[in-house]
Amino acid sequence: MTGFEFRTTPQLVIGANKAVEAIEMMKARGVRRVGLVSDATLRQLGLTEPLEQAARAAGLGPDIFDAILPDPTEEMLDGAIAALSACDGIIAIGGGSPLDIAKLVAVRLRSDQPLDQMWGVGNVTGPRAPLVLIPTTAGTGSEVTPISILTTRTNEKMGVVSPVLLPDAAILDATLTLGLPPAVTAATGVDAMVHAIEAYTSKRLKNPLSDMLARQALTLLGGNIRQVCDVPGDVSAREAMLLGSCLAGQAFANAPVAAVHALAYPLGGQFHVPHGLSNCLVLPEVLAFNAPAASALYAELAPLIFAEGVPLADGFRTLAPEIGLVTTLREVGVTEGDLEALAADAMKQTRLLINNPREVTYDDALAIYRAVF
Repeated sequence: MTGFEFRTTPQLVIGANKAVEAIEMMKARGVRRVGLVSDATLRQLGLTEPLEQAARAAGLGPDIFDAILPDPTEEMLDGAIAALSACDGIIAIGGGSPLDIAKLVAVRLRSDQPLDQMWGVGNVTGPRAPLVLIPTTAGTGSEVTPISILTTRTNEKMGVVSPVLLPDAAILDATLTLGLPPAVTAATGVDAMVHAIEAYTSKRLKNPLSDMLARQALTLLGGNIRQVCDVPGDVSAREAMLLGSCLAGQAFANAPVAAVHALAYPLGGQFHVPHGLSNCLVLPEVLAFNAPAASALYAELAPLIFAEGVPLADGFRTLAPEIGLVTTLREVGVTEGDLEALAADAMKQTRLLINNPREVTYDDALAIYRAVF
């Protein structure tokens, strides 16, 4: 076994109605005014109200920024920093978008480092404010990853990757996922499975601990995704999905993702396709492309999700329509004339492509997009 390093969020709290414990975590860290990052829909649904009440009761504010949409942008980050500039601790509740924005807000509260200097791996130089993340989707695993992904002003998806972005704590409260629309439940669930699969087959930094987490994640996710889509109110299945997503996040935070994400990012950046769905769309064809280099590893993972003997790529081709997801690029507004630009954009994702088990060329990326079109 070669040596490796493993980092993750130092504290996990798992259980129903545990989200309000974030306020006590803030108080324990000496926070005097809390900034709450979320989105408008979650606030309208009342999911943030217990946190807001607890913060008010503790005299910690909160100041709130909820103008966040899927595929968060640099402009949204600027708005969040301005709205929460008086705060000295950050809580985020939501999907990957609010959580990713919150990580960078927490840094900017303590550091003047420009965002342009943070892009890439290991470039964050400043400290950050206390940070607690509470996911409301079982998908991104952002609560345990040192990664924040934004759409730039030039419509490219770019990432900031640094251990500084790992939060102090994450709270997994499955009751917060009960109101998710079926399509979001399905797409985020597959997104989490992508994280586990790509971590397990990552060309760089794959290690025994990430492998163990990826396998357990797929066992939980594969065993419950159909149930949460068919019976949305099943709290036990929701909790299993949330834990599976978290474990997959821990895996890919240490054994990074690859070509599925590299080809998915342009769909989000150029067409604003939600990240989970972007991954779902390209997943089967990327798996088929990688099979010559990763077939043995795929054969180990497939039985954790599908019936014995079903290849991984074929299994996902069947699963997507079964749980109500679209399966072609034309269904999300992509035209045949867009495919070359998508492939060119995908090739810019070198941070991800170097992790793929098989080298991807521009022609390969274009062929994958055409197969999905």
